[in-house]
Amino acid sequence: MITKNIDYQDGNTLLEGFLAYEDTASAKPAVIVSHDWSGRREFACKAAERIAAMGYVGFALDMYGKGIYGRDGDIEGNGALMSPFATDRALLRQRINAALEAVRNLPQVDASRIAAMGFCFGGMCVLELARSGADVKGVISIHGIFAPGNVANEAITAKVLCLHGHDDPMVPPEQVLAFEQEMTDAKVDWQVHVYGGTMHAFTNPVANNPDFGTVYRETAANRAYQSIANFLDEIF
Repeated sequence: MITKNIDYQDGNTLLEGFLAYEDTASAKPAVIVSHDWSGRREFACKAAERIAAMGYVGFALDMYGKGIYGRDGDIEGNGALMSPFATDRALLRQRINAALEAVRNLPQVDASRIAAMGFCFGGMCVLELARSGADVKGVISIHGIFAPGNVANEAITAKVLCLHGHDDPMVPPEQVLAFEQEMTDAKVDWQVHVYGGTMHAFTNPVANNPDFGTVYRETAANRAYQSIANFLDEIF
């Protein structure tokens, strides 16, 4: 497997993505991986490598800027990094579309076959990518935030898969129902897979804060990655 860091820009903001792929003579479908609220750290990069092992190009994007990271357990600090994007969805859409453009121009990538997946805050980001009308085959929200922001949706062309823990305190059932109605009204090809007995951040092995609502659950994580593999196989 080949891995490397890739610099790219959103206006004047320098960003640093992480590219992973198995060497090949021909361009492959790509999956953009959007990180959680702590930034493009090891968890997102390992997910990009896992995507590469499936036979695709994995690209862990950077929402915050080169060298800007939070850390595990720092609720206040991570929240401060995420907040400008959560409150300004136009900014969020601009930043994630910059990653899409960077990936589309990579020589390893088949520009006509790109998807995006994201964890927690990253789930919000890839849903906003779809809401922006971006030309991607599909998006996958993994314990992501469903609530829309302050910007109207464009026509959504991507297929949408959401992998959600029923006991996630950050996305209560009424938010799930509202999202399903939003996607139905937009005539989107959508799926929501709900895992019982499962909280937020269930794919992250270091998540262990039941009071905050973030707990790793191996069974749900394995089921989620099987669903991811099936969805990517379908759209590509």
